[in-house]
Amino acid sequence: MESGFATTPFGRRPMTLALVKANTASRQIPQGSVVEKWQVYRWLCEGKSIVGVGDRALAVLSGLLTFYPDDQISEENGLMVFPSNAQLSLRAHGMADSTLRRNLAELVSCGLIIRRDSANGKRFARKGPGGAVVEAFGFSLAPLITRAAEFQQAADQVRADGRALRLMRERITLHRRDIHKLIEAAVEEDVPGDWGTLWKRFRAIVDAIPRRAGLSELEGVVAELVELHEAVNKMLESFTNAKNPSGNESHNERQQSDSNTDSAFVFEPAFEKSRAEAEPTSHPPEKPKGYPIGLVLRACPDIADYAVNGIGSWRDLMMTAAQVRGYLGVSPSAYEEACHVMGQEVAAIVIACILQRAQHINSAGGYLRVLTEKAKAGEFSVGPMLMAALKANGASARMTG
Repeated sequence: MESGFATTPFGRRPMTLALVKANTASRQIPQGSVVEKWQVYRWLCEGKSIVGVGDRALAVLSGLLTFYPDDQISEENGLMVFPSNAQLSLRAHGMADSTLRRNLAELVSCGLIIRRDSANGKRFARKGPGGAVVEAFGFSLAPLITRAAEFQQAADQVRADGRALRLMRERITLHRRDIHKLIEAAVEEDVPGDWGTLWKRFRAIVDAIPRRAGLSELEGVVAELVELHEAVNKMLESFTNAKNPSGNESHNERQQSDSNTDSAFVFEPAFEKSRAEAEPTSHPPEKPKGYPIGLVLRACPDIADYAVNGIGSWRDLMMTAAQVRGYLGVSPSAYEEACHVMGQEVAAIVIACILQRAQHINSAGGYLRVLTEKAKAGEFSVGPMLMAALKANGASARMTG
């Protein structure tokens, strides 16, 4: 039988007003109230962040529930469980005694169980005639009945927050994909505009997303991406309308607009005149075989960090450079044109040099297009660029061949 008085803890454990309140609430169970113990436990596991209970304490509660003989907790079936610490430890996966005591105290402080101690602190039950339990000392599970609705609401809230968080992350993923591909398409199609600035703004937003962001933080990220997405769309729509306002422009006029070789300076501006910029020469670019692969790697060691199995040949260098150009923000068309004009080996060396000085170059794509135009005019030599990289790294080498 449950006492009509608030019971105090055994020994040095203090009594608090919170425990008095929990005792009072446990005696106000509506007639006929029944809850399924494992359903309540699942609600607690889901809503633990709101209830304020830890994983280890829940593991102890799971062990306590195994001592309750019925699946349904009700006043009619009794509300007390009274296992010893040794028995409870076995059902809590062998938890150490000190840890067990600490987590039992947490369950009490969270108001999930109520401690009813005997005079000597032992847990046991007194049975009357016929074997019925007359009085029990241990832990009362009454709060699991009186607070069941609260635990269900906490679980529902956590699930709703989880759904909202997933939807917010999904929106971020969609905006990231659309903005990335729209800017890439604009660059590919030579659409005029300050795409470099938009790309930097996009990367700044994305790179600032915390790995464990909450809903409020992600809402701010979505707002920034929506604003950027709208700016990209407006620029593309403006270009489309200006290019073909009435559908009556001649094919020649459109072709003339698209073939502007200086458009690279608009959407991939080369903001820096690097010290590695090529020196004018009347001769075509030299063959890269005149430069040992080791010399290139000494001048530009950073590119080796991007090679899966290291760089031991020109083929390895070219494959790695093709991958690195994407990290630098160089469009496929810009790199393809550089390979066509300079040769694949020289283009790979140029990418390695640009990577080495990436922090000093505002637009890698625009810079590569400038060098490609110089190479077309026979005014580019990779040698000075390579030597400048060697000098910047404090190294010296003698060219062979």
